[in-house]
Amino acid sequence: MTRAGRPGRDDDPDRLYTLTGGRSRPDSDSFDLVTLVVTESDPTPGMQSEHVAILRMCAAPTAVVEIAAELRLPVGIATVLLSDLLAMGKITVRHPHNAPSSPGAPWTALPDTSTLEKVLVGLRKL
Repeated sequence: MTRAGRPGRDDDPDRLYTLTGGRSRPDSDSFDLVTLVVTESDPTPGMQSEHVAILRMCAAPTAVVEIAAELRLPVGIATVLLSDLLAMGKITVRHPHNAPSSPGAPWTALPDTSTLEKVLVGLRKL
């Protein structure tokens, strides 16, 4: 009886090593699981197939964890690939925790504390 492999988890370590050029960490600390990635330009000829897949996938904002799942790669490997694309200027990243708390507010604005307090009260009532 053969055991069905789990895509991404049972991949040959040599393949993963090759995908990242031997790197185990991204060159940028811009990524966490919920960081949104958006494509800024089309793939170029000769580009690594995983990079092309990411660029096509991120026409709309897509979370890092979704990218890793779609590519069936560990998140760490996906962030290394994303770091490459960021360095090439092919993608931009957006962090949901920096989202504006009101229309027209700058992206660096902090959430309204009264809203956070209401959420905390609601959670405690559960």
